[in-house]
Amino acid sequence: MDFLQRLSLFLDRPLFPWKKLILGFSIGHYLFESFLTLRQYQVLQRTKPPAVLAKEISQETFDKSQAYGRAKARFEIASGLWAQIQNFAFVQLDVLPALWSLTGAWLLRWAPARFSGEISHSIVFVMAFIVIQQLLNLPTRIYNTFVLEERFGFNKQTPALFVTDMIKTNLLTAVIMPPILAGFLKIIQKTGNQFVFYLWVFAAGLQLFTTTAYPIFIQPIFNKLSPLDEGELKKKVEQLAASHKFPLQELFVIDGSKRSAHSNAYFYGLPWKKHIVIYDTLIEKTETSEIIAILAHELGHWKLGHTTRLFGIAQVHLLYVFSLFSVFINNASLYSAFGFHAQHPIVIGFILFSDALSPMDTVIKLLLNVLSRKFEFEADDFAKRLGFRSELAASLIKLHAQNLSTMDADWMYASYHFSHPHLSERLKALDWKPQQALTSEKDKDKEGVAKASGRDEL
Repeated sequence: MDFLQRLSLFLDRPLFPWKKLILGFSIGHYLFESFLTLRQYQVLQRTKPPAVLAKEISQETFDKSQAYGRAKARFEIASGLWAQIQNFAFVQLDVLPALWSLTGAWLLRWAPARFSGEISHSIVFVMAFIVIQQLLNLPTRIYNTFVLEERFGFNKQTPALFVTDMIKTNLLTAVIMPPILAGFLKIIQKTGNQFVFYLWVFAAGLQLFTTTAYPIFIQPIFNKLSPLDEGELKKKVEQLAASHKFPLQELFVIDGSKRSAHSNAYFYGLPWKKHIVIYDTLIEKTETSEIIAILAHELGHWKLGHTTRLFGIAQVHLLYVFSLFSVFINNASLYSAFGFHAQHPIVIGFILFSDALSPMDTVIKLLLNVLSRKFEFEADDFAKRLGFRSELAASLIKLHAQNLSTMDADWMYASYHFSHPHLSERLKALDWKPQQALTSEKDKDKEGVAKASGRDEL
C-alpha cells in the first residue's frame, strides 16, 4: 500500500471534524491576511516618499498614492469579511447539499432522461453555484468599480458596459464550462483510482489551448485589437525583436481605455509565432523609448525562459493537486460532514478538497511569489544590460505615479502578496540615483493613468 492510500485511510474517519477544521482554516487565513494588511496600512500612513524617490515623486502624487493604497486596504479587509460571512453561512446552513438536491430536481422535471446522470447534474449545479456567487459578490464589484476606482479617476466603465461585460462573461461560461467539466468528470469516471495522470494530461493540454485561444477568440469579444500604425514605435519594437530573434508575428494596439485608465503590454502565442499587444493608454502617456524599455523587460522574461519555467512549475503543481485529490475523492467522512451521506458527487468532493487544501496553497503561493520576484529582477537586469537602465527606471517611476501604485511596502505583506518587487526595490536594483522630478500634478493628465506591463505589473 503506497503513501497516498495510507493517507486516504487515515483521513477517512467517521467522527473527523471536517467542518470545524475547514472553517478554522478559512477564518485563520482571513485573520492572517488582515494582519498583513494592517501592517501594510502602517506603511501607507507614512508622509514622506522613500529616499530613492525623494526627488522624482512630488509630495502631492505621493499623498494621493498613499490615500489610494489605504482605500484599497480598507476595501480588502471589508470584502474579505463579506467572503467569510458567505463561507460560514454556506457551511453552517448546508447550502451545498440543498443546492445539489434542488438542481437534481430541476433536471428530473425539465431535462430529458438522458441528462439525468452525474455529469449533467454537476454542470447544472456548478452553473447555479456560479450565479449565486456572482449575485453575492455584485455589491463589492460595484463598489470597487464605481466608487473606489471612480474616486481616484481610474474607472472608465459605464453601467451599461459593466452589465454587458457581465452578460458576455456568463454566456462564455455557459459555452466553455460544460465541456471542460464534462471532460474532467468523464476521465475520473472512466479511469477510477488511476485518474491522476490522465487528468493531469487533460489539464495541461487545456492550459496550452486556452493560452493560445484566449487572445484570438475571447479577448476580441471584449476589446478591439488593431494593428499598430507605422512609425517610430513599430520600427523600434521590430528592431528589438529581430535583434534577439524573438518570433514576432504581429503588433497590436488594444482599446483598454474603454474600461480603465490603467494600461498594460504583453505577448502571447506559440513558441514559433508571437504577438505583442500594447494598450492604447500606454502609448498615449509614455515616451517611445520608455515603451521599448518596458518591452525589453518583457523580452527578458522570454529570453531567460521564465515563461517556460513557470509553465513547468504550474504542471508540477497540477500533478501535486490531483495526487492529493485522489486521497480525498472517496473520503466518506468528508462528504458526510457536509451533508452528503448517500451520494458522493465528484465535483462536490473537489470543492471540499480545495477548501481543505488552502493552508498548503498559502505556502505554495508564498514560494511562487519569491520565485516570481526573482524573475522580475532578472528581467529588469536584462533590460538594463541592453542599455535601457534609465528608460526603464523612468518608466517605472512614471507609471507608478500615474497609477498611484504603492511605492513602498511592509516586507511581510510584500513577501506574501506581491509577485513583483515594489518600486523602491526595483530602483535600487537598477542602481538608480535620485535626480529630478519625472512627474508632477501639472503635467500629468489625470485621465491617463497607466498600470504597468506584462503580467500583473511591470
